[in-house]
Amino acid sequence: MTERLLDLIEAWGYIGIAIAMFLENVFPPIPSEVIMGLTGMAIADGRLGFAEAVIAGTVGAVAGNYVWYQIGRVVGYQRFKPLIDRWGRWLTLDWAEVEKIKNIFVRYDSVIVFWARFLPTVRTMISLPAGMMKMSPLKFIWWTTLGSGIWNCVLIGAGYILKQEFSQFEEYYGPVSIVMIVAIVVLYLYRVATWKPNQP
Repeated sequence: MTERLLDLIEAWGYIGIAIAMFLENVFPPIPSEVIMGLTGMAIADGRLGFAEAVIAGTVGAVAGNYVWYQIGRVVGYQRFKPLIDRWGRWLTLDWAEVEKIKNIFVRYDSVIVFWARFLPTVRTMISLPAGMMKMSPLKFIWWTTLGSGIWNCVLIGAGYILKQEFSQFEEYYGPVSIVMIVAIVVLYLYRVATWKPNQP
């Protein structure tokens, strides 16, 4: 995986970074921590510029998040209710919980969208409710750009500083990611088995 990403970055440069970050935010196949960390390695080798890499990664991240934002706007808040009514157990949500989330989001939308950029998975999924709640497109793009830009700076800086150790990252990333995935699945199944909808 690391070699393929390095090949993409070397072959396509900043465009490759933007494409990788776009895909990471639309399909989440590869964590942005890996993409931006490897970009930091390339910068340490003098193959890329720091500012240009941050811009490329941020453009890709914002574009990917905007796809989910638009899906949320098209689906809309009320169209979401039949899905909750039918699949609430598997989502471990009922409509009362969704309305609580909505009220919190409406009140703190900018803060939530900004800070979500620093959290795995949430950084992408937060774009869906942002679209559903009809958050202003300009506000969404601004706070997504700001949060993603800061996070990309941190990740690129880490890859730059830890260049020597980063070459061994994939060796540890695989087993750790498997353990994390198994833990998430177990927690999800436990929540599904024990979840009860709120009484009206």
